[in-house]
Amino acid sequence: MQFHYTESVDIRDIPCQPMEHIGAEVAAAARDGWRMIQFCGLQDHDDIHHDLSLLCLMSHDGLGDIRAWRSTMLAPDASYPSLTPATPQAHWFEREIFEQWHITPVGHPWLKPVRFCPPMYDIHGVRPLPGDTHYFTVKGSQTHEVAVGPVHAGVIEPGHFRFQCHGEQVIHLEISLGFQHRGVERALLHGPDARTPHLMECLAGDTSIGHGTAAAALMECLAGRPATERAQSLRRVMLELERLACHTGDLGAIAGDTGFLPTSAWCGRIRGDWLNTTALICGNRFGRGMVRPGGVLHDVDAALLDVLAQRLDTIHRDTRGAVDAMFASDSVLDRMHNTGIVSRGTAQDLGLVGMAARASGVPMDARFNYPLAGFAETQARLRTQRTGDVFCRARQRDQELDDAVAIIRRELGLLAALEEPCMLPGVSQALPPHRLAVSFCEGWRGTICHAAVTDARGRFALYKPVDPSFHNWIGLAMALRGEQISDFPLCNKSFNLSYCGHDL
Repeated sequence: MQFHYTESVDIRDIPCQPMEHIGAEVAAAARDGWRMIQFCGLQDHDDIHHDLSLLCLMSHDGLGDIRAWRSTMLAPDASYPSLTPATPQAHWFEREIFEQWHITPVGHPWLKPVRFCPPMYDIHGVRPLPGDTHYFTVKGSQTHEVAVGPVHAGVIEPGHFRFQCHGEQVIHLEISLGFQHRGVERALLHGPDARTPHLMECLAGDTSIGHGTAAAALMECLAGRPATERAQSLRRVMLELERLACHTGDLGAIAGDTGFLPTSAWCGRIRGDWLNTTALICGNRFGRGMVRPGGVLHDVDAALLDVLAQRLDTIHRDTRGAVDAMFASDSVLDRMHNTGIVSRGTAQDLGLVGMAARASGVPMDARFNYPLAGFAETQARLRTQRTGDVFCRARQRDQELDDAVAIIRRELGLLAALEEPCMLPGVSQALPPHRLAVSFCEGWRGTICHAAVTDARGRFALYKPVDPSFHNWIGLAMALRGEQISDFPLCNKSFNLSYCGHDL
């Protein structure tokens, strides 16, 4: 079945097909430019021991369309031919399905736990503890293994990195996550309810606006009640403020890992200025409590619009000065160029998204491909880089700073002229039954995708959020191949992926 991303469809209208047939169609679609956005288990009944089907969703960034496949029913311990050999984008999804449902993708080259999460139903006893798995090893003269984490020296999230090295050169990096699994997907089942918006904002704390917007857009699509243009405009302002804060902080951190301390110090302070601007609008530096199904909970008046415009000019000037100093340093440029390269072909094959994909030359941005209402009329442009190294990932952030400021300026002008409510009540209270909907939002890391299926009562039989980090951790592993192990901190910061956004 094929439908537009702004529509919902009846899940019962998607024909059930054997996985062998779905695998062939998915591989053909991937060759034609379609990208896998969701692949997960779907149960028809509340009985957790009931058989399930597999739901596969692919999108086409040029068309704004979605294709949906649904498998015939599979029993626990069933198997099917793995999609990964022909469609590498499926690799992480299939590992998750195996972990959650004990459905085996036969022929998968890397079938190990993704999150070490509790299975949806447990027929094999106690699950392994996070990190309790077999790891790849390389043997030979002068080869050795370096294990880092999950506990790190800084105040950062936990993750385990295992390097197989020949001397100082990294042959392979294996990344093991799951230390922060919170069971959010399970908690979202049978919603929406009073705590659903708060769970959405906590999927990845530095992307509260991004995930909150994707969740609100999804429920509005299910309900057939899109938010007003004023609400959409305010959401775009908040999304770009979130992007400005995170890109500024990341550029400062990249500067720090190259040893360029002026930009590192300045950006650390300026990031706080962007966060405080977000707090001016909604009272929370990370934007929590702002976006809800039906619109936004906080509006802006003429006086606040003037303050925001003034702060925008001042903070942007400071940001430009700090970032330009870094890019004017030959030593910084030499450190970033040709370090941690991810080619365009690799990025496309593995399904990387967002800033990391654009840095490798992949023209993908949900603001353009799946826009919130009115965004296509902005003067912003879809930017890409060429070589996919640390320099390109830093330059992508640098250019997106100016674009974000231009978008906010335009939205502030629109808000001064728009006179309509910013909230439509009751959007999430009566969702239609048996509907499938998908929403997209370009968070600062990349494309956020939420998918939901309602049951006969209009409650969530499935709610599947996918953070960009779910797609992009493998990109970091690829960036380290053939690099010096000392390049890891810089490469890691050039991606700056979310552990909790992956673990859910």
